[in-house]
Amino acid sequence: MEGFNELIEERIKKLHELKEAGIEPYGGPFEAKDHAAELLNKYESADKESLEADTVTCSIAGRIVAMRDFGKAAFAHIQDTTGKIQVYFKKDILGEKHAIVKKLDIGDILGLRGKIFRTKTNELTVEVYDFTLLTKSLRPLPEKWHGLKDIETRYRQRYVDLIVNPEVREAFAKRRAIIKAVRDFLESKGFIEVETPMMHPIPGGAAAKPFKTHHIALGIDLYLRIAPELYLKRLLVGGYERVYELNKNFRNEGISTKHNPEFSMLEFYIAYKDYNFLMPFTEELITYVANRSLGTLKVPYGDITIDLTPPWPRIPMLDAMVQKGVPEEVLKDIEEAKKWAKSERVEIKKGSSHGKILDEIFKEKVEPELIQPTFIIDYPVELSPLAKRKVDNPELVERFELFIAAREIANAFSELIDPIDQRERFQKQVEAKQKGDEEAHWMDEDFVKALEYGMPPAAGEGIGIDRFVMLLTNSHSIRDVILFPQLKPE
Repeated sequence: MEGFNELIEERIKKLHELKEAGIEPYGGPFEAKDHAAELLNKYESADKESLEADTVTCSIAGRIVAMRDFGKAAFAHIQDTTGKIQVYFKKDILGEKHAIVKKLDIGDILGLRGKIFRTKTNELTVEVYDFTLLTKSLRPLPEKWHGLKDIETRYRQRYVDLIVNPEVREAFAKRRAIIKAVRDFLESKGFIEVETPMMHPIPGGAAAKPFKTHHIALGIDLYLRIAPELYLKRLLVGGYERVYELNKNFRNEGISTKHNPEFSMLEFYIAYKDYNFLMPFTEELITYVANRSLGTLKVPYGDITIDLTPPWPRIPMLDAMVQKGVPEEVLKDIEEAKKWAKSERVEIKKGSSHGKILDEIFKEKVEPELIQPTFIIDYPVELSPLAKRKVDNPELVERFELFIAAREIANAFSELIDPIDQRERFQKQVEAKQKGDEEAHWMDEDFVKALEYGMPPAAGEGIGIDRFVMLLTNSHSIRDVILFPQLKPE
């Protein structure tokens, strides 16, 4: 650490020397007409003679990420948002200004003008005839960032991670492309994007513990939304037929490779359809996005290859559990379920309902085996208080979850539109909450009132954008696809 502090002190010394020489180390605007990658692509095939004959000039701005000083000349690599390009400082060309080159360090940001040429090693390079120091960097960049074993440092200092690791910038560029493809697909299908409140008087739309805040002027508690579902369905009541929202949700839960308390979620709703419609629709959406962003449906993920080619299997939840060795009596009797869960060391919260116990068993015994795309369908009604019951089996609902690479990617169902049934299910959720289930739904009288005006038959779906991006970027931690993930304070 002592050596590190000496490096900072040396840079501060250079900073003062620059100021004494009348150089402003934190400059203003610079018109960069060119970018590194564009120059490299444009003149990739140009030979040395043609570049000298045409005298190709350029102006670029970026950060010094490498530098070699040879006294009367120096080479550096300048990195901008597109990539990096070599630049050449020569005393004969720069004159007195060349003295400033001695005050430059890796990390400094420059604006420079020059002409394109090729070096003896045939590298496309900018010969600098003028430059401006835009920002003096006081902290040295890590020399061996890739070798850091404490990856939390990368997440805490994402700004440095983005500077020194081009693959990180590429992952977030791919994230942007994935989100754009999602929006393009939905817009092409007649959906309109909407925005609904982030602060809710009653948290709803999912089983989760909310973050709580207080509005001073109104004198009421509010909750950061755990899902936009109930507001989006109010829009169906109001006459919209195809709506979606791609925005943030907040859940007061643990942090892991699969969970961040603030995350991106896509939710969309379509009137006059059911969950049977949504399964092929989901296949179409995901394959469209994969083809647009990757150009293939064969997606590498760790040591395996995920094949997104549809159609994907559809397996009832209870059947999937039997296939993985769960006895049928466990599915029918809560006491048998408790006993079997204990024998299999499946952790069950005290007071859990039969459906909750089955859900925990499913997560332990089935979910880790769902590697290739699979729809798990027809869930117990108590796990899905907002979903429509199956006509042929009222104990189950018309719901599916899509699993890929042992992770839930999407959750969807035919919407419950019966206000009387909805009120009864909310009431059961309230009773569960009173017994200690912090994630149970609240009673939402206004939503029930909206249903009483009449909501058309509809289907709705939520897709976890961060997990979807993880899949398509071969990332194994949600922190790798969120620019600034939540971390414990240092």
